[in-house]
This record gives sequence, structure tokens and C-alpha cells, in this order.
Amino acid sequence: MSGHNKWSTIKRKKGALDSKRSKIFSRIIKEISIAVREGGPDADGNPKLRLAIANAKGANMPKENVQRAVSKASDKDGSTYSEVTYEGYGAHGVAIYIECATDNIQRTVANIRSYFNKHGGSLGTNGSLSFIFDRKGVFRIPLGTIDPDEFEMEVIDAGAEDISYEDDTIVITTELENFGSMLKKLEEMKLETESAELQRIPKTFVALEKDAAQKVLKLVDIFEDDDDVQSVYHNLELTDELLAEL
Repeated sequence: MSGHNKWSTIKRKKGALDSKRSKIFSRIIKEISIAVREGGPDADGNPKLRLAIANAKGANMPKENVQRAVSKASDKDGSTYSEVTYEGYGAHGVAIYIECATDNIQRTVANIRSYFNKHGGSLGTNGSLSFIFDRKGVFRIPLGTIDPDEFEMEVIDAGAEDISYEDDTIVITTELENFGSMLKKLEEMKLETESAELQRIPKTFVALEKDAAQKVLKLVDIFEDDDDVQSVYHNLELTDELLAEL
């Protein structure tokens, strides 16, 4: 799927796991805040909030953290986040798509532009990468005691485009328009997801040698470390050989 997701599994920084966990919680808290602002604090009547809470559960976020996030988002004096996206090219023509949730758009765009400029890239206009990335639904479900054959028949009927298995996890990909129906189907089947989200999936990839790839991945890392950034997608081809060298 997304190149940055694969990259995030091989980070070697000291404390990377704790840092990643903190980043995931921060991202979900913003998702909850935006969902509450848009549709209210009742998860039963707010599908976006229900999805954010499901993702929080899949990430093992403590229940009290979720409740605190909902309560804080309901406070009229609390922070208000805007969802914004940025598109551009890193070094060597690698396309980079960045999704943000920010309470200060001027700060965010200034930071994003600065990261691009300092690392051999350039910020483009919105829509400039639409021919490179497709937006698709990606669901990750614990395999558990699921019967794969029966399960696959059910989710294909609900719009599954691709089904793959990664260790003890089932990964389902859907077209954008089938995201809601798949979410509803999994709820009907009483299956809890590790995550359910819309991702930018590259249609074409750029292959680079190790040194060039490292330069691009350093920029991706910098974007991901920014507090305003929710997700980063790129079309750098991460072959097994390249991952082994990195």
C-alpha cells in the first residue's frame, strides 16, 4: 500500500516505538476533535466519530483518553482543527502527499514549504498529484478465528477490491465509494478493526539507489515528525533489497 507505512515499520531510532505510539494517539485525538466539531459527541449518530473511536481502540488507546478527547472537543473554548493537504515533490522526482490537521494553517504551510525547500524538494499546488495517487479505503483486521474463505466471500460482496494477509492481520482495500459500505459490513459482522482509514495509494513508483532513497526518506521522516501532520504518502519504490540495505 502506502510506501511510508512500510518505512515506518523499520525505523531504528531509540525510543521510536514510544514516539510512534504518542504520534498515533495525537493523530487520533485530532480525528476525534474534528469529528465531534462536525457531528456532535454522540458516536451512535456520528459515523466519523464512531470510526475515530474504533481506530483509537485498535491502537490500544486507553478508554479514559478517548472520553477526555470527546469531552474536550465538546468544549466551545477548545482548539479547533482544520484538515488541509499539501502536495509536492521530494528529491529525484518522488511525489509526496501530506495530510494535516492544524489549528494554525499559516504555521503549517510555512513548515511544510520549509521542509521541502531544505531537502531538495518543492511544494506544489493542490491537485497536482491527483494522477499519481488513488484514494482508497484500507482496513486492517486481526485474523483471530476468522474463516478466510467465508470471510472473503462476505467482504467481496461489500466491495472489497483486494484482500491480503500480513502475519496475523487481514488487509482489505476498497474503492473510495465503497469505504462506508465496507465499514458497515464489518460492524454487522461484529469484527473489530485495528484501523480503518482512507489512504493515498500510489499508481506509479520511482525507483532509486540507496543513497538517493535515504535522502527522500529523511524528508518523509521530517514530515511525519511534525505535530500538524497526520499522514504522509509517497511513491518511492521500497524493494526488499532496498529495505535490507537501509
